[in-house]
Amino acid sequence: MYRLLTTLGRGFKERIGWKRLGIAASLVIIAFAITTLVRTLKGVDTGVMLVALTEIPAHHIALAALCVIGAFCTLTFYDFFALRTIGKKHVPYRIAALSSFTSYSIGHNIGATVFTGGAIRFRIYSDYGLSAVDVAKICFLSGLTFWLGNAFVLGIGMAWHPWAASAMDQLPPAINRLIALGVISAIVAYFVWLTLGEERRELGQNGWKVRLPSAPLTLVQILIGVLDLGFCAMAMYLLMPAQPDIDFISLAVVFILATLLGFASHAPGSIGVFDAAMLVALPEFGREQLLATLVVFRILYFMIPFGIAVSIMGTRELWLSVVLPWQRRRRLSEACQAAIPDEAPEAAKAKAPLPFAPRSRVRSRQ
Repeated sequence: MYRLLTTLGRGFKERIGWKRLGIAASLVIIAFAITTLVRTLKGVDTGVMLVALTEIPAHHIALAALCVIGAFCTLTFYDFFALRTIGKKHVPYRIAALSSFTSYSIGHNIGATVFTGGAIRFRIYSDYGLSAVDVAKICFLSGLTFWLGNAFVLGIGMAWHPWAASAMDQLPPAINRLIALGVISAIVAYFVWLTLGEERRELGQNGWKVRLPSAPLTLVQILIGVLDLGFCAMAMYLLMPAQPDIDFISLAVVFILATLLGFASHAPGSIGVFDAAMLVALPEFGREQLLATLVVFRILYFMIPFGIAVSIMGTRELWLSVVLPWQRRRRLSEACQAAIPDEAPEAAKAKAPLPFAPRSRVRSRQ
């Protein structure tokens, strides 16, 4: 049996591979989501949707914007925590915040976050002496923070409100509760495994090794992820229509499942996937009202941060590639020009004849 599994595993890696399987899964998710979204949007009244946009209270939009700011502030600690974990303590928080915000905002909106976000991180951290391996470790630990936070919140939420997930996965609430308890048990087992010894916390080989955080630091890691998701879910909750009523935990479960589907699809901005999942999981709400909520959320959480991140990176690249070299050349030129007048009198004095020397020599001869 073991030989059979080994042979199958080797054949899978050679002929298919995890990369191709991931691409195929992403395409399937995107195709299914687009089909569902097109079917769901049939008959939507644009006029009713525009009216629903105006019915969202302005103070709710303002509070949702504050929650989004809180989410991105919490997001900055993803990279900061990863940097401290791998021992790169010379990189300041402001650089970690810049890298985390821009890599997530740009990468998630463009798509293929693993590659686009990693490229942006390397562009920033290379100025501080970090290698591609260091950036890969940061991406791994940041992703671990994201998944641990999602798994913890989703496990608690599905165990408490299993029927909230049933609207999306079409499974009985009892099965969803068992899945939730399994997720929580896996997190507990992970904590126990971390306490068995430091040598067990080291992953990787052939020059690529990363040491996982200890159990107490993993609690901090989970807290970062929970706060990030909590702010995002609260922003969505504030924008939801007043009727029918929905509790925060149920919405959080649906929101996290939709977010994970969008993340797994690698679609730019999770467009279509996240929206279709929310529409399918919340059929009790009017489609026009829910679409209005999704539009405002996308503006607050995707479009505005994306515009800010692109502006920041564009300004930074312009400064590093144009302005800074020009300033250095100008300072060098000014330094050279300032040094010439100081050297000229000395040179002139060295070359000028001594006016009194000949007379003294003549007198001495006389």
